[in-house]
Amino acid sequence: MLGMNYRLRELEERGLPIMTGIVGAGQMGRGLVVQMASMKGMRPAVVADVVMENAKAAFDCAGLSEGRDYDFAGTVEEGDKLLAEGKCVASENSELATKCRAIYCVVDATGAPEAGAKAAIDAINCKKHIVMLNVETDVCIGHILHKLASNAGVVYTGSAGDEPAATIELFDFADALGFDVRVIGKGKNNAVDYDCTPESVAEEAKGKGASAKMICSFKDGTKTMVEMTAMANATGFLPDVMGAHGASGSVKDLPDLLSLKSEGRGGILNSYRTIEYVNGVAPGVFLIFASDRPDVNHELQYLKLGSGPNYALYRPYHLASLETPLSVAKACLDGMPTIVPRAGHVAETGTVAKRDLKAGERLDGIGGFTVRGTFISSRDAEEKDVLPLGLVNKNTVMKRDVERGGLITYADVDLDQSALVLQLRRLQDALFIKATALRRRASPMSF
Repeated sequence: MLGMNYRLRELEERGLPIMTGIVGAGQMGRGLVVQMASMKGMRPAVVADVVMENAKAAFDCAGLSEGRDYDFAGTVEEGDKLLAEGKCVASENSELATKCRAIYCVVDATGAPEAGAKAAIDAINCKKHIVMLNVETDVCIGHILHKLASNAGVVYTGSAGDEPAATIELFDFADALGFDVRVIGKGKNNAVDYDCTPESVAEEAKGKGASAKMICSFKDGTKTMVEMTAMANATGFLPDVMGAHGASGSVKDLPDLLSLKSEGRGGILNSYRTIEYVNGVAPGVFLIFASDRPDVNHELQYLKLGSGPNYALYRPYHLASLETPLSVAKACLDGMPTIVPRAGHVAETGTVAKRDLKAGERLDGIGGFTVRGTFISSRDAEEKDVLPLGLVNKNTVMKRDVERGGLITYADVDLDQSALVLQLRRLQDALFIKATALRRRASPMSF
């Protein structure tokens, strides 16, 4: 992002800010609006949330005044009129963020696969760039969304500030220099609690000003699994074991901890080109690399990166939605994504029963009471017919019993046939998954 500050300042001076539509004004969306409002050359022009008060609160927190700086609209036509008058727009209708004429880029900050699917498709159909501050949607249907966006001549991208993008920043740096990148991953700053529910984390969520479902998705490990899936699909790296090892250590421990068992340095890995999370290395992301050149190793040791043969790069922060505007700028000014599934469909966030589930029960999705996610290679997921977590919603019904901790398959459930995310996933599978795997999902497509 070198020099982006100067380019944005030039847009401000020319009176041509990047007009951005934001879908979702919860904790992440609100932080994005406030940060963008303080920047040169950008404007949170439309903020849409199913709860109008959330959209209003985002503008108020950004120091914008109702009536003077922003107003409310219910239709695209009303939104276009307010934008033409120089005002920002708050709405309960997500289509204002994706379809108003003045909008150049859309950010999906909902965190919900179905809402993310609609925001992305609407943006792409309207020839607007789309930034997904919604990794949950990306790991389920990111491949088809990237393809559709490319066909439409717009950028589809994940968001700067999320841990997958922060990791890719290290990966691209080390890969460009010709290093042997062996492991990438992230820290985790709270112990995994597979049994947690929105009820059990309610007080913690209230104290943090966050939704209980979001906190639950962090603590039950789902968010980490989703983020590692995105890293895998961007790089081609895979889980060493399903769900990753999840060892504990500090930054200085990483080079030996993330070495091969066979190398005799106390490592936990069976193979390299893998993705891991490490308890105690938080809130940052890391990369393990090596070099086969003696002079390079001498230089790395002189620079105090360790004794080798493995060395660690560590980014000790990620600013979540506060960094998202940089992905907006990169898409709009350079036509470039921050992170996309370049490697193809190599990993999946599969669905695991959080408790014993009985036939006839309805599931509730990410951060809920019934299921959590795990990180699995797409090959293993296809062989086991594992259900992608992003396809689960409140209309998903169990067809047979699954014990706590068991993988849930397509055959175990009746899916919500009306869900847009399911239709897009079927199209993605038809384009990217082997025909043998597709035949196992025997239900017909309907568009």
